[in-house]
Amino acid sequence: MSDDRNEDEYPWEPPMAGTEAEHLLAALNRLRSTFRWKADGLDAEGLGRRIGASSLTLGGLLKHLALQEDYMLRVKFQGGKLGTPWEELGPDGSETWEFDTAAQDSPEQLYAYWDDAVARSRQVVADALADGGLDQDAHVAWPEGNHASLRRLLFDQLEEYGRHTGHADLLREAVDGRVGEDPPAGWRPASGTYTP
Repeated sequence: MSDDRNEDEYPWEPPMAGTEAEHLLAALNRLRSTFRWKADGLDAEGLGRRIGASSLTLGGLLKHLALQEDYMLRVKFQGGKLGTPWEELGPDGSETWEFDTAAQDSPEQLYAYWDDAVARSRQVVADALADGGLDQDAHVAWPEGNHASLRRLLFDQLEEYGRHTGHADLLREAVDGRVGEDPPAGWRPASGTYTP
């Protein structure tokens, strides 16, 4: 981190020099924070705004990325079930369920899905790093038996956020003109419980 950027004002800024795990998690945190900033503080109309022929919405992205957080770490890494809240909500197995059903959820619920899923993911990763590092095998394996590592899953998650943060850039600009690469200094969410 450069000297002019203190950690309280820019908690999502990756370290200038750190371990592989520190850099990977900080890059993921920066994308999460940027995505959350793009989606922050909107009502149902803002979260449901579409542009062009696309059916994507910020609300749909919040729900999709929340589901992906739990799927990546609860299912693929730990070998468990999706758990709460997904089992109660009953995803239908379609590739667009979370996008299609987001309009039925309140803004408060959409923010809670995502904020809570990120908190769960951070805890799973912290526990996993304390218990074996990035090289440990995940539950998920290819048909020939080769297991993915935790490192691979975190890079997959980073890629997922990169793709959808780009979508969020366009959607948020269409809602109210908000643009920018990273959250502004000192940003904290106006909605939900997320901590950058």
